[in-house]
Amino acid sequence: MPGIDECLLEVMRLPGARGASVVDWTSGLALGTIGESPNGDHEATAAETAEVARMTAEQPAFTRLAAEGDRSADPPSTPVEDVIVTTHDGYHMLRFVETAFDSSVFLHLWLDRSEGNLALARMRLGELAERLVLA
Repeated sequence: MPGIDECLLEVMRLPGARGASVVDWTSGLALGTIGESPNGDHEATAAETAEVARMTAEQPAFTRLAAEGDRSADPPSTPVEDVIVTTHDGYHMLRFVETAFDSSVFLHLWLDRSEGNLALARMRLGELAERLVLA
């Protein structure tokens, strides 16, 4: 199971990957970065993407309530898995990392639109998020 550095190295092997980071969306701090940053500053990018992640993860509109027939006291919800923001020259993918503890971590990938494969990148980020070990 890869740690943060190994995970980021694997992310950068994706075709079209320009930069990546592991970010804590509660604090807005980058836990690890690699490659380029869209605005030239990894810490500023981490804070900006953390705001998007936080707003998305906390919105009830993005969760699914239990099946209609299930009337338990606290119906389960399905958490957001990822967020994709499309720009004229790239994609920003935020993949939430689920952990045994109350995780507020996500992977951010900046992918070149002309060289990258969005479907492949989404699948690989999901696999890496499942294997990522936060120590």
